Amino acid sequence: MARQKIALIGGGQIGGVLAQLIAQRQLGDVVLYDIVEDMPQGKTLDIAEASRIDGFDVNVKGTNDYKDIEGADIVIVTAGLPRKPGMSRDDLLTTNAKIIKTVAENVKRFAPNSIVIIISNPLDAMVTLFKKITGFPTNRVFGQAGILDSSRFSTFIAWELGVSVKDVNAMVLGGHGDTMVPIVRYANVNGIPAMELLEKKYGDKIKAEEVMKSMVDRTKMAGGEVVKLLKTGSAFYSPASAAIAMVEAIVGDEHRLLPVCAFLNGEFGVNGYYVGVPAVLGAAGVEKIIEFALNEEEQALLDNSVNAVTKLIADMERLGF
Repeated sequence: MARQKIALIGGGQIGGVLAQLIAQRQLGDVVLYDIVEDMPQGKTLDIAEASRIDGFDVNVKGTNDYKDIEGADIVIVTAGLPRKPGMSRDDLLTTNAKIIKTVAENVKRFAPNSIVIIISNPLDAMVTLFKKITGFPTNRVFGQAGILDSSRFSTFIAWELGVSVKDVNAMVLGGHGDTMVPIVRYANVNGIPAMELLEKKYGDKIKAEEVMKSMVDRTKMAGGEVVKLLKTGSAFYSPASAAIAMVEAIVGDEHRLLPVCAFLNGEFGVNGYYVGVPAVLGAAGVEKIIEFALNEEEQALLDNSVNAVTKLIADMERLGF
């Protein structure tokens, strides 16, 4: 069976980590594209020279020519400016929209049958723009955000409760921004509600609620917290790992239920927008959206998040994209 060809558009921090992880896990042959001359070639040469040590045989190639992504099965887009301290994801809108427009035109030309995962921010707008320009079916164009946000939420819960993060299940829905919606009611440790464990730890329901609220707030601002600490860029290890989970689900046809920035046709009361929701990922991309009942408070929070997404799309369209 022929190996998958995986094209990475953007050779920055996330692109470099993605190339290394894909090679190490032998998920497919890698083509790393960037406009900066020689940079992707240098990164991929460095990765390839560790092949004997890491034990992989896949091909890893860097390029400055879009033609080299021709026939890619999966395309992961990280191209765009990273956030800097004081910037919101929305501040990146104009600059990154111009970049994504060019990327979309070239992916449409050279990899018209590919499944595309967008990581570039502001995510919900960039996925929308990419879909609009390529005309690809919605099951083949989606964004990575919820897996990362959910992992952050799970990590904070594990730290607070002193348990292995492997046993924590938590999901974040909505737009990838400050209005994202961590679903507290379903957060659990191997089936035991996280709130129940917090109440047992503190012996006080109000204190448990305060602690959970602080974890929810930290999850919403987690990307900004990393930006503030790094000072010269944004998170790259965790976004790359989150995207790899999606690639593994596609390459292995795993039918995994993951939070994905997917196109909605009435699910959760949303019609015609990309929003973070639970979706089944397999060889065809997004196979189906899994809708579940939200209580009144959760639905209100999701509606608020969707409103932020629709405003962002309107701003992008006003700018001519």
